[in-house]
Amino acid sequence: MNALEQLSESTAAAVQLAAQGIVRVEGRRRLPSSGLLWSDGDLVVTAHHTIERRSDVRVGLPGGETVEAKVLGRDPATDLAVLRLPRPSGKPLALAEPTQVRAGHLVLAVARPGESAQATMGIISAIDGGWRTPFGGHLDAFIQSDVVMYPGFSGGALVDALGRLVGMNTSGVLRGVSLAVPGATLARIAKTLVEHGRVRRGYLGVGVQPAKLAKAHEPSGQTTGLLVASVEGGSPAEKGGILLGDVLLSMGGKPLSAMDDLLAALSGEEVGKATSIDLIRGGKTTSLKVTIGERPAPVEEDE
Repeated sequence: MNALEQLSESTAAAVQLAAQGIVRVEGRRRLPSSGLLWSDGDLVVTAHHTIERRSDVRVGLPGGETVEAKVLGRDPATDLAVLRLPRPSGKPLALAEPTQVRAGHLVLAVARPGESAQATMGIISAIDGGWRTPFGGHLDAFIQSDVVMYPGFSGGALVDALGRLVGMNTSGVLRGVSLAVPGATLARIAKTLVEHGRVRRGYLGVGVQPAKLAKAHEPSGQTTGLLVASVEGGSPAEKGGILLGDVLLSMGGKPLSAMDDLLAALSGEEVGKATSIDLIRGGKTTSLKVTIGERPAPVEEDE
């Protein structure tokens, strides 16, 4: 057997192994998506954006049986949802250690949008440390691959050459980018969704944009802040006294130099707490106490 045949047999074996832990998820009107068996095989982790209804969600198991599943919770900010199956229905994939995954490694996208497993191959094109999504969710790592995301591949697995789970593929976080939610994030968010049904995230109610300060703010030396371009009526920001044109400098003692800083400050731990916000108004620095609200969950509709 030559090297090419060996590679071909190895990738086929990795796909076959991964397929045992991947299910079909029928949670939207047209195209099914994919999902990962989780926990003891009685849970499914899938892509939030592919679950368009709360009830009548059906899951196609690796053995061919189709069962009804209950939506336990969802987190739009990381594009994750967790379903409960009526019984354990297979063995979840083994997780690849983060230190074993590097840019340039061969990976496979394995999904089950139909009756049987489908796969594409590529490489890890970029991998970096913790990253915050445009919706405010925190991923433990940024993992981008060049695998082709065919319709229904969201919610499926990105696996390494040994069939170990690197992350859950999704096209719902960055448009046009094949992104994988890493295993550590899947474990953390799934646990929270099983226990609470949602992930709490803070809500201030302002529209902001970065603004360069006329002079460095002392004593931090901060050179940019966040200019308040809009304040929602009845929001925590309005109730706390934040006005249009204010420049936010810090929240809870943490600098606000970019939008990502504000999203990080509203991660959820501050919900319901009176938090100190330093800002510039009319050229003078002042401080307000604002009670951070909770970001409303999206409204779900049954078909």
